[in-house]
Amino acid sequence: MATHVKVIAGLCLVSGAFWALWTFAAPLVLTMLAAFVASSGEPDAAVGTTVLGLTGVWLAVMFGTFAVANIVVGVGLWKFKRWARIAGIILGVLSLISFPFGTAFGIYALIILFRKDTEALFV
Repeated sequence: MATHVKVIAGLCLVSGAFWALWTFAAPLVLTMLAAFVASSGEPDAAVGTTVLGLTGVWLAVMFGTFAVANIVVGVGLWKFKRWARIAGIILGVLSLISFPFGTAFGIYALIILFRKDTEALFV
């Protein structure tokens, strides 16, 4: 079971890196789109630019939260911390809605982290 927990930890770390990439990429793309809208000269361009900017900030906060959560849980699972098992279960449940890869990860994480022999690893 230790190998399965290490695999889940690695997947959490990879997922965290993915979310960290999107933390910077999504606002950058929206900023470029806002600049394009602003240069259009339309009377409502300021509203569109504001909405795009706020959306970029909101996405950066959300994606950054997911990145930090996945990385922290991944490190905790790698070190077999007791709190990381519970947090891994929560991340597994939350990832079920991300079809298809998140769903597969969530099912795998829940099956492994709910087993009694896995629970014994976390002291």
